[in-house]
Amino acid sequence: MKNQYKILFSDIGGVLLRNGWGHESRKAAAEKFKIDYSEMDILHDFIFNVWEMGKITIDDYLDTVVFKERRNFSRKEFKEFMLAQSVQLPKTLPWLIKWKNKNKNIKVISLNNEPRELNQYRIEKFNLHQFFDAFVSSCEVGMRKPDPGIFLLAVGIAQAKPEECLYFDDRIMLVEAAKKVGIHAYHHKDFESTKKILESL
Repeated sequence: MKNQYKILFSDIGGVLLRNGWGHESRKAAAEKFKIDYSEMDILHDFIFNVWEMGKITIDDYLDTVVFKERRNFSRKEFKEFMLAQSVQLPKTLPWLIKWKNKNKNIKVISLNNEPRELNQYRIEKFNLHQFFDAFVSSCEVGMRKPDPGIFLLAVGIAQAKPEECLYFDDRIMLVEAAKKVGIHAYHHKDFESTKKILESL
């Protein structure tokens, strides 16, 4: 890899793991627990960003979205279902760990939007410390992508210049947001395309 690159930033959900609490998981939860999905989705959209920036806890979120009325299932059951939605995507993480071990001059930092409880669970469950040297998560810094502030904060934490940084995200809008602050950002479409990009740089 060219010497100009010092830092690799990467999203987690949609790149290494399935999104922790995306619309597919919420639809599955609504079906399993017999919840009105349309109402749940409205309430989710209302409060999720607040949870994702670490301003409230998972219980605060659930109080608004799920347990605003008496249910015939427990909070513990619902939380266990939420956590079970985190699944490792095929191939990518094992290959990236090997890639990192061959490119020891590159620091790898997560740059992700995630609520604290899901973020901590996923880091521990999938041993993401094997790949990441540090984590810049929305729940810890009180900002979320596409806010340019979180990208600039990540660059500052890395003590690098934007042009010395690479970034992968599965959402084009967030790739474009990173590019606007000068980071070399790439759209993660699948394992093979990202592998090809990293091998070609």
